[in-house]
Amino acid sequence: MSQVEARLAAAGIVLPQPNPPVANYVPFVRAGSIVHISGQVSVDASGGVRGIVGEDVDAETAKAAARLCGINLLAQMKAACDGDLDRVVRVVKLGGFVQAGPKFFEIPQVVNGCSDVMVVAFGDAGKHARSAVGVYRLPMNFAVEVDAVVEVA
Repeated sequence: MSQVEARLAAAGIVLPQPNPPVANYVPFVRAGSIVHISGQVSVDASGGVRGIVGEDVDAETAKAAARLCGINLLAQMKAACDGDLDRVVRVVKLGGFVQAGPKFFEIPQVVNGCSDVMVVAFGDAGKHARSAVGVYRLPMNFAVEVDAVVEVA
């Protein structure tokens, strides 16, 4: 078991199989040592978290949804690294998107759910630059979507 997966296991995080693309794109693209990972939505085996944050979904549930995005990003990172998450050198940037209602402004706190997972997994190498944006709609009505840029060995 890799060091990263040992930290995840200690935190009770089990990685799912990577989600296949739902449209005309690939899950990740590697350019040299940089991997761009396509947006991962707040989906899990139970169907995930869908709805408008601040209306259908409360802030704590939305933060848990962002955590799901982080777990799904880790699954894609593992695939991009041929099964070895210890090859991730650094999480460079996350782009977080929250399907937010007109009176919901705690977007950064929601996206922290994903950021926190990266720090659990990679320690200081999981600290990253980030965007946290409220949007009108997300695919299939998911509450949160996050994409990532990572450096790999």
